[in-house]
Amino acid sequence: MQKPFNRLQALMIKAMADALFHDRKMAISADQVVENLQEHFSNIDGDKPDEIGMALYGLLLVLGGPLFLVATPALRKRLINRRLRNSRIDLFQDIARTKGVILAGYYGHWQHGDEEANFDNPVFTDLDFELPAQRDRSAAGERPVRRETCRDLTAEVFVGHQAVPEETDVIVIGSGAGGAVAAAAVADEGHEALIIEAGSHYPSSRITHEEARMTARMFKDGALQTTADRDIIVFQGRVVGGSTVINNGICLRMKHEGLVHPDAEDVYDTWSRLGAPVSEAELAISYEAVEQALEVSEIDHITGRNNGPHLIDGWNKYAAQSSDPMDHKAVTAWFRKNYGPKTADSECVYCGYCNTGCPYGRKKAMPESFLTHATSDARDKPARILHKAEATEILWGEGANGKRVAEAVEIRLTNGQKRTIRARKGVVVAAGALASSNLLYNSGILQSGTNISLNIACPVVALMPEGTNANVWNEDQMATYVDRGDFLIESHFQPPMSMATLVPGWFEDHFERMKNYNRLVSAGVLFPADRLGYMDNGKLKLKIGEDELALLRRALATMTKVHFLNGAIEVYPALLRGQTLTCDMSHDEIDAFYEETIVEPDDVVLSSSHPHGGNAINVDPHKGVVDLNQRVHNTTNCYVADASVMPSCIRVNAQLTTMAMAHRAMAGKRRFG
Repeated sequence: MQKPFNRLQALMIKAMADALFHDRKMAISADQVVENLQEHFSNIDGDKPDEIGMALYGLLLVLGGPLFLVATPALRKRLINRRLRNSRIDLFQDIARTKGVILAGYYGHWQHGDEEANFDNPVFTDLDFELPAQRDRSAAGERPVRRETCRDLTAEVFVGHQAVPEETDVIVIGSGAGGAVAAAAVADEGHEALIIEAGSHYPSSRITHEEARMTARMFKDGALQTTADRDIIVFQGRVVGGSTVINNGICLRMKHEGLVHPDAEDVYDTWSRLGAPVSEAELAISYEAVEQALEVSEIDHITGRNNGPHLIDGWNKYAAQSSDPMDHKAVTAWFRKNYGPKTADSECVYCGYCNTGCPYGRKKAMPESFLTHATSDARDKPARILHKAEATEILWGEGANGKRVAEAVEIRLTNGQKRTIRARKGVVVAAGALASSNLLYNSGILQSGTNISLNIACPVVALMPEGTNANVWNEDQMATYVDRGDFLIESHFQPPMSMATLVPGWFEDHFERMKNYNRLVSAGVLFPADRLGYMDNGKLKLKIGEDELALLRRALATMTKVHFLNGAIEVYPALLRGQTLTCDMSHDEIDAFYEETIVEPDDVVLSSSHPHGGNAINVDPHKGVVDLNQRVHNTTNCYVADASVMPSCIRVNAQLTTMAMAHRAMAGKRRFG
């Protein structure tokens, strides 16, 4: 293993670990934290390890240079308090976020070997956390934890780097929600398709509960990708199947009676006003087709038995005392997901690790559904997948009426070699909102990469009374939601490493909160940042304004009240300085707390898993990138089939709509003759 951090950087990690856990008995040593992070970052591709290394230098400089390294842990603690914890300086606040890296090195500890080798993992033991195979599943209704690998893609569907073809009928760039659906449609039309995927293939047989390794291997930038100003973490999968492999399988339509707030913005009307009159009836057909293929259904309530009801029960108490009609009309529901069919070998076993892939083969992500369909050897021309290959440019020829013809795609392999693959019939771009925008811009589509939207999430963790053993890690990560119209609240819980980065606070405050891991419940608010972002030199620039901050404050205050009304004694919003709310606070005091505490985005941990836009549909080629058929304007055979075509923020989880838009554009349309 090549260690990404040099001796000075490693000393800084150790010094920070000693300070953060000062006066508390660590389950592993600070030296082990260093080794864990050396290994973790060695698994992350790209420049992120170097970026973290430079942040460590900045941290050292801000905290006093060599003096910090030789100081006692107590003095280091005082320096951190003075320079980082309470700072309102943007640079210092950015550097302070390095704390999360140290915490990941501690709570992401894994003893080399399989799950059984970690039954006595000292970090897990200290939290009284049990791995799935340790959990008692003997009670009535419980499901045995058992691997089912029959859905995995076989080795035969992959093209080796030594056998990259010179040409194919259709090149599909991306294998996620949009690319996989598009590839299946192309294959159904009888075309030979080659799917280009930048990430690696991780079948369920290779997925483990080693949270740090899976995060490093399957997320873009090891789940540390951010907006250019580092205010918002942007989670995206970088694996065959894209983000469908590491998401929670949520399948919500952007307009659905009984499942979406009746007074929420009508997205179809908004799109029409923006120049994208997508037919609701037409998209409904695609929604239904995708839902049928994935066997989408409401999850079994046992899978979210604690955290799910906590949110709904608390909301019902909150709405009962509210005078706001929007609260009274709010939709509360259990999530619909692609976990079907409901049979013993495919039902969710609620291990709580959805965000690092399903090791049990239960989630019908793209590798287990549309990619399997596209690559089936039962067809004359099965699609094939070239993974660990990044598309860098579309090469054009000139067609009729001066329109461009997509003739080839240039790719870069992991060894740095470049290859050119000719497309006999056309190209489908579906690399995700950010990557597709970069690719099209680099290919001469200069209007690409504007008006990008995010659904932004912010977690709110709560401590239940002593004697409560919620154990919400023993269930599905996301079970229920509330659609309030202007924002959503979603029940959400994380395994130890990820939860440690969400639980706020410093030093003993953070340590003690994590010691109460079994008494924690959690939810997150989801609010729109509509058309605020754009790509610049390959990075997403997006700055939320006062309107979004006001909505965030209101959403967090609401979620805090919901927690307290359902019995919580403390609430921990993900604030950088670690402030805590207590159950004796009035509703007015809670509102005032958030008004005073959240002044700018840097004050709170924000993330998004739903980037969309950048290549919006518009009937006017001067105002959008693709036409109503999702073909790139002024081209003959280049289509976009991912979330980047969405003209505005859809508010809800984007997975199902991305699939439906790809199906709408490609299925049964004979786009390539």
